Amino acid sequence: MIPTITRGDAMIDVNTLPACPVETTLTLISDKWKILIVRDLLTGTKRFSELRRSIGHISQKVLTSNLRQMEADGLVHREVYPEVPPRVEYSLTDTGHSLKTVIDALWNWGEDYKAKLAA
Repeated sequence: MIPTITRGDAMIDVNTLPACPVETTLTLISDKWKILIVRDLLTGTKRFSELRRSIGHISQKVLTSNLRQMEADGLVHREVYPEVPPRVEYSLTDTGHSLKTVIDALWNWGEDYKAKLAA
């Protein structure tokens, strides 16, 4: 039996993922927008417009595309409320929350780098 992971509604063949764990991680979050989406969702659930404002210079199309991919990858949960107009909220899954240590490490490295340049 081939090992699989659930990715949203799809099943992923684990054998198609890179052998290197670093490469696997980068495959999921290497886009600069994805890491910023994770950063902003670590503080809690957000609507699409809130994410777009907090991230800054990202187009609606790019944000939508990244959120869909992250949902398929099992990092983001999309909740649609049956209201008029429809309300859609995004939050991190447990897998998405587990990226907090990666975000924290990037934060710390960036702070150290800026401090060294300033010295």
